[in-house]
Amino acid sequence: MRIIAGTAKKRLLKVPSGWTGRPTADRVKESLFNILGNIILGCSILDLFAGTGNIGIEALSRGAARAVFVEKDRRASAAIMQNLKNTGFENRSKVIMKDVYRAMAELGDKGERFDIVFLDPPYGMGYEVPVMMSLAELQVVSGGGLIIAESSKREALPPGVEKFALFRQERYGDTMLSFYK
Repeated sequence: MRIIAGTAKKRLLKVPSGWTGRPTADRVKESLFNILGNIILGCSILDLFAGTGNIGIEALSRGAARAVFVEKDRRASAAIMQNLKNTGFENRSKVIMKDVYRAMAELGDKGERFDIVFLDPPYGMGYEVPVMMSLAELQVVSGGGLIIAESSKREALPPGVEKFALFRQERYGDTMLSFYK
């Protein structure tokens, strides 16, 4: 796994040995950032179920102002911190090692808002809709912000969740990216 573009281009990202997570494939990541284009510049990113930090670190490399990573697995969180150190992005980021719902509540209580929220929960567990409902309730997404959910193509996500409307879906093999505004 590597950074595709930006200031940390071609840097390799550490994956903890024995980790059973499923990082976003480079092909999917490259397509995602081609879709986002210059929207990423100066944005604040919330990377939920962050794994190794692959998406948030790519966003930082491409000009995002800051990123917050939420990952409860200790080994994966340690890998995110090491990857941030290796890419020089520690001062523009924060890693929260907690359950996604607890972390979102904490961020909401602090009045944190994000321009782009990326969530990549384990496939087939049904986390996407409840997480988006929590994002709406806690008002963690800034006005005009985006939510991007990565899921299996077999999981049908609804056309709307609370105040968020689905406006685009892209399929890459078994992976589906769903974009909500």
